[in-house]
Amino acid sequence: MSVMDLLFGRPLSSSEERGEKLGPLAGIPVFGLDALSSAAYGPEAALSLLIVLGTAGIAYIVPITISIIILLIIVYFSYRQTIEAYPNGGGSYTVAGQNLGAFAGLLAAAALMIDYVLTAAVGISAGVGALVSAVPSLQPRTRRPMRKTPDRFKQRKPFDVAVDVPDPAGGPPPTA
Repeated sequence: MSVMDLLFGRPLSSSEERGEKLGPLAGIPVFGLDALSSAAYGPEAALSLLIVLGTAGIAYIVPITISIIILLIIVYFSYRQTIEAYPNGGGSYTVAGQNLGAFAGLLAAAALMIDYVLTAAVGISAGVGALVSAVPSLQPRTRRPMRKTPDRFKQRKPFDVAVDVPDPAGGPPPTA
């Protein structure tokens, strides 16, 4: 067994491949999960920023909510069109590569990799936050202890700089 088989699994035969295809009913929830998870954390982040504004922030809740709903509708129809246009499977890499060229496909793949890492980081952060809110005694374990700041990073007093300021009466500037 090769390393590639261990990492990705063995290659599927043509007969096995047919059983791995997803239709629109199953495909939209599976492929839309990334967008839905991002949209789930977005409103919480937006509302936590609006808390600072107090009652003035209430005016922004409805426009932000409507924007998120519109974005989810766009993502839904986009995934639906992709599933119908590429019934044999077509992620961002395949769709962008076939329609816009190899560079666009690689760019889409790189963007997806970054997106998946950030989605996982946000999910872990939200999970830790939910766990700490349920079990407050875990709060001290969520922060790394502060280390002593090295002297080279401490704020230093600014240097005194002599600036020649002309005399308002028109005379020469004073000498130091």
